[in-house]
Amino acid sequence: MHETLEFPDLLRLIDERSTAFRVAVAAAPSLDVRVPTCPGWTLSDLARHLGEGRRRWAATVAAGPADTRPAAAGGDPPRGREELLVWLADSTRHLLDALREAGPDRGCWTGWGTSQSPRTSGAVARHQVQEIAVHTYDAQLTAGAARPLPDEVALDGVDEFLFTCCATTSAWPHEPATVVYHATEGRSWSLRLSADGARAARLAAPAADAADVSVRATAGELVLAMYGRSPVDSLELAGDRRVLDRLIAWDPGE
Repeated sequence: MHETLEFPDLLRLIDERSTAFRVAVAAAPSLDVRVPTCPGWTLSDLARHLGEGRRRWAATVAAGPADTRPAAAGGDPPRGREELLVWLADSTRHLLDALREAGPDRGCWTGWGTSQSPRTSGAVARHQVQEIAVHTYDAQLTAGAARPLPDEVALDGVDEFLFTCCATTSAWPHEPATVVYHATEGRSWSLRLSADGARAARLAAPAADAADVSVRATAGELVLAMYGRSPVDSLELAGDRRVLDRLIAWDPGE
């Protein structure tokens, strides 16, 4: 049975992953060290990105329903490590305060208008868990101590990525196809690609859906591959690999 995380759990995980991010930043030899999974970025760049992004999402949630995203807040992040860590903690607090004030069902601007995820503060919280978790992995890798994504984050992460980042009403430009994802923890999903777009579904059993290509790995490995942190070839693939390559290369906005 597929169960998505409840709103209090999402808030808890935002706080936990943000704390883990700061621990990795504090442990790194320098803020100038390069981030292997974010080409061209230093750890300082990554930290600034994470903090600025959480502050902007806090403002977005606080603004409520909107057709356009609120303007970003001004001010430059500090450059010293200790000051930066304090600023990062404050960024997390801004986001959590905005989410708690809004609750899970309040509408707000999102960047996934035609996906299968709602345009609500709860959906923002769910996506924030994944953004922060993946960037925490980036920071840990940079500090020389990468760790697997926590199980509850990873399992929800596969589901969230498919329903939020992959699902769209933009027409698939190739012949119709189905990709099936299997997490070794026991959950499976399908992504149907057609002229009607990409639609994700949760499967009751691994054999419940015919696939043109299937992907199998732990949920954490799937999430890291989905976000481009590990190569697709590191996963167990079966079927027509071309479908997966086309999906990875596809930009529905084009």
